[in-house]
Order: sequence, then structure tokens, then C-alpha cells
Amino acid sequence: MIRFEPIWQLSRTKKQILSVFIDLSLVSFSLYLALWIRLGDTFDLITHELFLTAGVTGVITVVIFTKLGLYRAILRYLTAHALYIITLGSVMSAIVLAVTTYYFQQFMPRSVPVIYAGLLIISCGGARFIIRAMVSKTFNDDRINVLIYGAGSSGRQLAVALRASGKYKVRAFIDEDKTLTNTIIIGLQVKPIQEAQKLIEKYHIDQVLLAIPKASRARRKEVLEQLAELSVEVQTVPDMTDIVAGIASIDQLKEVPIEDLLGRDSVSPQQSLMEANIKNKIVMVTGAGGSIGSELCRQIAKYAPRKLVLFEVSEFALYQIDRELNATYSNIEIIPLLGSVQRFHRLVTTMQSFGVQTVYHAAAYKHVPMVEFNVIEGVRNNTFGTYYCAKAAIEAKVESFVLISTDKAVRPTNVMGATKRMAELALQALDDNCQLTNNMTRFCMVRFGNVLGSSGSVIPLFKRQISNGGPLTVTHPEITRYFMTIPEAAQLVIQAGAMAEGGDVFVLDMGHPVRITDLAEKLIKLSGLEVKTDDNPRGDIEIKYSGLRPGEKLFEELLIGDNVKQTAHERIMTAQEVYLPESDYNALLEQLDFACHNMDHEKIRQLLLDAPTGFKPTDGIGDLVWKQQSIEASNGE
Repeated sequence: MIRFEPIWQLSRTKKQILSVFIDLSLVSFSLYLALWIRLGDTFDLITHELFLTAGVTGVITVVIFTKLGLYRAILRYLTAHALYIITLGSVMSAIVLAVTTYYFQQFMPRSVPVIYAGLLIISCGGARFIIRAMVSKTFNDDRINVLIYGAGSSGRQLAVALRASGKYKVRAFIDEDKTLTNTIIIGLQVKPIQEAQKLIEKYHIDQVLLAIPKASRARRKEVLEQLAELSVEVQTVPDMTDIVAGIASIDQLKEVPIEDLLGRDSVSPQQSLMEANIKNKIVMVTGAGGSIGSELCRQIAKYAPRKLVLFEVSEFALYQIDRELNATYSNIEIIPLLGSVQRFHRLVTTMQSFGVQTVYHAAAYKHVPMVEFNVIEGVRNNTFGTYYCAKAAIEAKVESFVLISTDKAVRPTNVMGATKRMAELALQALDDNCQLTNNMTRFCMVRFGNVLGSSGSVIPLFKRQISNGGPLTVTHPEITRYFMTIPEAAQLVIQAGAMAEGGDVFVLDMGHPVRITDLAEKLIKLSGLEVKTDDNPRGDIEIKYSGLRPGEKLFEELLIGDNVKQTAHERIMTAQEVYLPESDYNALLEQLDFACHNMDHEKIRQLLLDAPTGFKPTDGIGDLVWKQQSIEASNGE
């Protein structure tokens, strides 16, 4: 077998010289063959003048090809443009041949230059494309075999880009458009999705690339559910908006966004609602460095606030969001402040000093097990922190105060949910008092479920576990959760706050609840792996069930009462909830403060049970300090 590697390893200059000699040979060969085709017998035409004609034509043809840039083209990346150059050069060479023949008075029929031009196009072009195929075979045996789902413009662009990259080998298109079935597009077959498994087995496909950036999330979910059954890795092209904006290119493949698995299309925010409490106002975000708080800051900055006050207890989190916002929004005054929401004087001084008009209160301890293990800090931060923020807002004459609440505040089974419901009660009591005393601060709270990609989300955990080879840990086979993207949640919070009249409890439409086990299985399959089960012991990754954590629900709820009303926004509803007058709430808070100060966990739990929170704990007291003290007390006896 002939080994071509020494030729491929030649320097660029030596390759160009070799190409010149090959083209000179092809010019002579094409001329002789053209004469033979036209005349049949060419023996009498082999004269000194013919050699001169062939030589001059060959040299000038090489000069023409050089001027047209043919020898600068890299054979491995040869395109149809090279064929255009060869065609143009060959036509010009035929003209040179005719002139040279006349000059040297060489007999030649007038049809020979035409035949010669066609032969030169075929020989020069064919030789180059044959060499390109040989080079590709030598260097690209380790390419990744892929199928592209979507034979539209995006799919075609992706196929061309991947061919040029040399890393991927596109084997076929998959498309459900029946008019395209079994057709050929840019040299690739188009097959229905029903034949995808056959193609995977035939070509040893490594990846399926999703090239439908214009499709809705609902449509993408349908497609992904079909592709998940193929047990090959699925990747996708960037969103069309990012491609058009120049942020990403068509061949920048990425993992399938988890929101595509949910099939939930976001609704475009209403400009008037987004601007109402932000534009030309001084806005403050507590917990500004958290997952929700930081996204609120990003969304707020887009709508031109006069000042944006970042209030955060974590120095590193504050540094990160401050640096990001200053790099992106140089026209907005960003004020980074370290502080705890448990420090009332710090809150009042901050709001008064900067003249804050709108507050988004996102600061909270939200991890259910962590709050179960640290009950007093959870109560202090979530309940008292919210109360102090709200009282400070009244004293500083803030116009609008929006609490970021949670679905876990509905009939809570854990301390975190109970403390967030207590926070809601604080705002309802204060708003009721504001209406009686004509204070200007307008309070509302917004409830929603889990957000994708937040610090407490299960999705990043699953991805880390998959990359580590598993297993994936799920607390219970039937556990379900509502999910929403962080940007959508932040936008809806801002819009809900703009619709508040005072004391409103807004509930976001989270779509349909998702079974966590189903989500885990899809993530495994879309990574090109198989779920390891009793029926499939040779699978790659196992799903293990660890049991419900302290205070964890199987199913989350978003409402308490049945008295629910739709608002002007299709994704935002209001709920009527029972609440305490401020005097009763203050009395409850005073008792809670005393119990926290004395670390009386039994009293704390009883107060949370007695309050109108609907608290029904599923476990005993889980505070770690209290448990340790109980152990020491038992040992002392």
C-alpha cells in the first residue's frame, strides 16, 4: 500500500512547487488528449512547434493560476470556489493556447481549445479533489461521527462548518419533514427520526446535534424526548438570538439546556411593568450576590435605574456581582454595600442615605436541610431579617417593597418554609398598618418554586454526578418539583411588584410539576449513557434513592386558599391569604425573639405551630446544637 504521509509532511513551498509541476503535466496531457479526441491520429502533429505551444501554454497557465490564487488554497479545505478559479483559469488557458498556436503557426482545429479547456477543468479540478479526499482520509480517521437533527438553514450551516473544522464527520440529517425524506442535501442523506437508530449502528454515531434554534421550547422538548431514547450524546447549537447578535457561532456546540427538557416557553416581559418601579429610580436589592438576587440586579440594570444599591452579607458574592455589573453597565451608578438584613440600623441608614425608592428583598436562607440544622439562624435571617427590612423601608419612605418568597411557605413541613411564611405575615401586617396610618410604602410578596441553575438546584448536582460517573442521588422515586429559569423568575418578580396595590401575595405560573427521577433519566440518556437498573445491569449510571431529607415534601404547592385571581399578566396570579394584625404579629415576634435568645427550640417550634402558617413538621427538631446539648444532658444524668 502506497504511503502518502511523506508527501503530506512536505513544507508549504515544496507542496506548491509539486502542484506547479503536476499542472504543467496536466496541461500537456489535456492538449494531447484534445487533439486525439478531435483528430484520432496525432502522430503527424508531434512537432517542434507543438512542444513550443504546449510549453508556453503551460507556463502562462501556471502564471494565471498563480494570479488567481489557486496555489494559495489549502487542499484539505478546498471548496467550490477553487473549482470556479480552475474553470476561469482553464478558459483563459484555452485562449492562450489559441493565440500561441497561431503565433507558432501550428496546425490545430478550432474546436481543440474548447475541448482542451473542458479536459483541463476536469483534470486539474479532479486531481485536487481526489487529493483532498486522500488527505481527509489520512488525517480525519479519528473524527467524531455525528447526525444533525434539522435539515433547515441552521442544519446546513452547521454541516458546512463542521466539515471545515475537521473534528466532526457528518453522516446524515434527521428531519421529520416528509418532503425531505430520502433526499440529498449538500451531499448528505435526509432520514426520518424512525431510522436514526439504524444510522447510529451503521456509522457508529457518537453524537446527535440539535440544529433547530428557532423552535419553541415545547417543540424542542418533543424532539429531545425522542432523541433521549437513542442513548447517544445530544448537543445543540446556540440560540438564534445569540447567533444573530454575534455572541455565538453556529458551530459552538453546547449541552442541551435543561429548560428545553421542561418544554416551557418564556413569555416576553411587558415593558411598562418592567420599568414602573425601576426606570430613573433608586433601587436596592438585598441578597444581591445570590442566584436570584444577582439575576434581579442584571434585569434591573437593563431598565436604567438612577442608582442600584447592592446589599449583601457575603463579601465575595458582592465583589462578583459588582464587578460584573460595572463591566456591563458603565452608565449606572452601582453601590456595593456589605451588611446583614438582621441589622435594622444599617438598613435604615442605607435606605435613607441613598433615597431608596424600590426594594427587592431576596436575602434568605433557603436550603431546607441547612435551616433544619440551624433553626435559630433561619428564624433570625428569614423572619426577623424580612421584618427589619420592611420596617426600615417604612421609616425611609420607600415606595415599593417586594419580598421574594417560595412555594415552601405553603403549608410548610419544614422550618425554612415556616420562616418564609412568617416573613409573608410580617409584610401583610405592616401593609395593613400602612393603610391605616397612610404610610406610603407598598408591600407585596411573590411566590415561586425551584429555579434552574440556582445554588440550591438539583440540576448542577446531577451534571457533576454524571461527569464523575454517577450515581445520581434522588431523595424519593416520586418526588416532584416546579421549575423555572432564573431570568424568567426575575422578570416576573419585577412585573408582579409593579402590579402591587398593597399586601398582595403573587403566585407565578410554574407550569407543570416535573418528576425528578424522569429528569435524572433524561440527563443520563442525553449524555450518551444508559441508566443502570435491575433490568439493565450493564447500564452506565445508577440512580440511588437516599430518602426524603428532614422537612422535605414529596409535592410542592404554590397557593394556600382557593380564592385565586388572574392578573393582567398571563403568568402571574394573586391569592387571598389570612394574616395577623400588626399588634398580634408584634406580640408573636416578641415571644419568638425571646425564645431564640434563650435557644429554646421547643418554644420556637410551638410558636411556629401556633402562628397561622399551616406549619406541619414531618420530623422532630433537627437543630444540631440543640441535639448536641440534648446528648450531653442525657450523658450527664
